[in-house]
Amino acid sequence: MILLYDGTFEGFLSLVYEVYYEKLHVNAIVKKLPETLLFERFHEVFSDEAKARKVLEAIIKHFTKEHQRTIFNIFLCDTREHEMALLEYIRIGFKNQKELQNINNPNLFYIQTLEKELLSLVHKMYGFTRFEELEDGTLYAKIETKFNIVPFLGDHFCKRLGNIPFIIHDVKRSLAFVKNDEIREIRSIATFDAPTFSSEEEHFKALWKSFFKAAAVQERFNPKLQKSWVPLLYRTYMYEFDA
Repeated sequence: MILLYDGTFEGFLSLVYEVYYEKLHVNAIVKKLPETLLFERFHEVFSDEAKARKVLEAIIKHFTKEHQRTIFNIFLCDTREHEMALLEYIRIGFKNQKELQNINNPNLFYIQTLEKELLSLVHKMYGFTRFEELEDGTLYAKIETKFNIVPFLGDHFCKRLGNIPFIIHDVKRSLAFVKNDEIREIRSIATFDAPTFSSEEEHFKALWKSFFKAAAVQERFNPKLQKSWVPLLYRTYMYEFDA
């Protein structure tokens, strides 16, 4: 049976509930139906807050903090197919948490590998995220990453920036982490007006580009090595690499 859900975390927890309580035999989990279905049965799972809460409470009760984080982290890998592996991870965890370290299980090995890839990306973006100052003093950063790492970046820069208000805008997913004196939350952004930058912003950029250029040793310039350390996919909003 193919299960169809809406792609949200609440929807996935509702799916887990139905798999358990309706004893569904699952062959695949998708966010949209394939164009052709040959003799395949499918079942659509609708997000249900009560069902999702029940599963979440069970996970909190039966899984360690580390394993809870893994479940949440894997769901942030939204550009990869992870649902079947994550369902298997939860099934095994409810039976015997010690088995979750068994990398001989291909699903568990996939979960571990995917989480490492996510955390590696997070670590890199701690250093590669670039802020610009808006007219009201808020710091604004745009990102486009292969996984949804907005929660990680938001928590990290709350600690780093103290009382300074900031916005981290995931352009690809239309999400933003917003932090100021009144709120600290992730918001969905349907439309977004072009921000107005402070009068000093271009000056700061020029200083940073000047430092970046002065710190380089021209005789040892190695574009290939530079790309291995800072791949092109990270440079979209790193203005020191602007021509």
